[in-house]
Amino acid sequence: MAQKKVINPRSLPQLGLPLSPGIRMGNLVFVSGIVARPDPATGQWEPDIRAQVRSCLENIRTILEEGGTSLGHVVSVTSYLKDRRFFDAYNGVYREFFPADPPARTTVQAELMRPEILVEISCIAAVPPQGA
Repeated sequence: MAQKKVINPRSLPQLGLPLSPGIRMGNLVFVSGIVARPDPATGQWEPDIRAQVRSCLENIRTILEEGGTSLGHVVSVTSYLKDRRFFDAYNGVYREFFPADPPARTTVQAELMRPEILVEISCIAAVPPQGA
């Protein structure tokens, strides 16, 4: 039976919340909902949706790599946007990270946990066989 492994990269801010940023179980990595983080120097969130999407996806990339996989092996994404008017800008940045053969995806408008948070993204990725 596959063993559950918590993925919590030290390079990412430690949140103190009752969740794991990622879990590897067998040949799958499950990434929790990831949001942009405030600037450590100012404590302020970037107010631009593009910057927040980029931050989320860069942090997801870090979690996936620590779990033994990459953005290229993502099979499913769930995205929550604070405002549906962000959809086009979100897609513009998303295409930079998934330029070809993008994963299956669901995107919904949702009220997020803090007013400064504009987007939250979770995903599931496959871990390729060693040597692949």
